[in-house]
Parts: sequence; structure tokens; C-alpha cells
Amino acid sequence: MSLDSATRERIESLLNEHRVVLFMKGNRSQPMCGFSASATNVLNELLPDYHTVDVLQDAEIREGIKTYGQWPTIPQLYVGGELVGGADIIRQMYGSGELHSLFGATAPDRTPPEITITEKAAEAIRAGMADAQGVVLHLEIGPDHGAGFQLAPAQDHDIVVSASGIEVHFDPGSAQRAKGIVIDWVSTVQGEGLSLKFPGATEVKSMTVQELATRMAEGSVTLIDVRPANGRAAAAPLAGARILEEEGYEALGRLPKDTVLAFICHHGNSSMAAANHFAAHGFSNVFNVAGGMDAWSQEVDSSVPRY
Repeated sequence: MSLDSATRERIESLLNEHRVVLFMKGNRSQPMCGFSASATNVLNELLPDYHTVDVLQDAEIREGIKTYGQWPTIPQLYVGGELVGGADIIRQMYGSGELHSLFGATAPDRTPPEITITEKAAEAIRAGMADAQGVVLHLEIGPDHGAGFQLAPAQDHDIVVSASGIEVHFDPGSAQRAKGIVIDWVSTVQGEGLSLKFPGATEVKSMTVQELATRMAEGSVTLIDVRPANGRAAAAPLAGARILEEEGYEALGRLPKDTVLAFICHHGNSSMAAANHFAAHGFSNVFNVAGGMDAWSQEVDSSVPRY
């Protein structure tokens, strides 16, 4: 596939204007796929600033960048006009310390963290990995304390920790953020799953949409909408809600630590990651809205569109 001259010029202009460019789905504060989130977790840790291009908003760039660098997938990282690679290569270079060297950052601390895995969680992990071949359990913890488990092949530079007979593989940044965590198996209104508790963190509690409606009427809650722009366009934020994407973690983090915070998204999943971030950063009254905007539409206000 050939690349038209206009698109090539647009790409080269971006690369000339910015030393570090990440072509991704979404942006650094709201990645729209797991691979883009993994890449931004790394770059957010190592760089105070870099440029992102949301290919979901630009079909010409989305297809053109694949042809330009002869690289078939998104995200793609360019440094100094040269293609570094996609998500897997970014993670590998981060784990080995090569990316730190490329950006002039301090070499990563590779000290294994002390973690706790409850027996209930260990049983669930063993059951889930019973038929897994050639993969290990990875735990990635981003700078915002959003966490994700993944079964994937071991990497040469993984930091490996064993607890309750379970091996967990970390990248360097995740290993340092994992110090003192407790991995448990919990049941919530969203279902069952693995849960992380950080040292000193308040437990995130669940709030029904009915409870949210009552608290909003009383003025006794600060509601934070974590949905991306396309979600907010499909169903407008509730009156008085603060928008995480617009205000950012740092600004909202300056609220008094005893503020009652409720986080809402589409179905109640991505809002939990945001709630965990604020709980891990000292907020004492943190709630996740069960079922999100979809539940609000069904149970509180049917005039709010479902999407």
C-alpha cells in the first residue's frame, strides 16, 4: 500500500516538531486499548512530556503510519524521527533498562517487592492457570495505581516474586509500586475477581445508583466521571459531575482527603481503576458506582440514553 504525499507530510511534520511521538488509540490520560495503556504507563513514568496522536480520530494517520514505518499495529513509538516499535518492544526495552538509557533516565530499581497473596486468591490463580501452557502471571501497576493481570510468556528481564506458591512477574516500575500489596479474591456487585490493596489505602466501597441519586440531592458527594469524550457525547455527564479527563488526576488530587468521592463510568469497570488510584493516594471516602451510567439510565433516569 502506497502512502499519499499529503499524509506523509503530516506525519513527518509531527515527527519533526516533537522528539517523542506515540501514535496510539486515545491519549495519555485516557488510552482506549490495553496496548496503548501499557505504552503510556511506561512513558508517563519516564518522561514529563511527550506528544500523542489519537489515531481513532484520524483514519488517514491511522492507516498511514502503518505504511510509513512498515509496522502493522498501533501503538507506535517514534523518538527523534525514528521508529522504536510497538507495545511489546516498548515493554521489553523498559524491562531491560534500554528505554531509560534512551531517555537519559536513571536505571530502574530491580529490587523484588514483598507482596502477600491470600490463600483464596492463590486457589483462584491456580485454578485459572491449570491448563495454561508457556505463560506466566504478570501484574502491571501503572503510575496511577491502575492494575491489570495478564497471562503471557515470561520475559528475560522480569522481576519475579513468589508468594503462597504463586509466581508473579513484574516490570521494574510495577515492582516498586507493588511493595506491600495484598492480592485477594473478592466478590462484589460487579462479580468476582482478584483485588489489590495497597499499603495504607482505604478500601473502595460500592455505591448503588439509587444511593448516588440521594447523595447528589443532599450535596454530600463529589461525582467524578471517568468516561472518555465519546462516552460523554453519547450520554451527557450528570449535573455537577467533575470530568477526570478535563481536570486530571493532579488537580482532583488536591481536594481535601476526606472528600466523599464517587467514580462513574459506562458500566462500573474503568471507574474502579480511578477509584483505586485515589484510595491509594490517601482519600478516605472512596466509592465506585455499581453499573455506571448504564445502571443510572435503567434504574434512576430513563431519559439518559443507553449506549
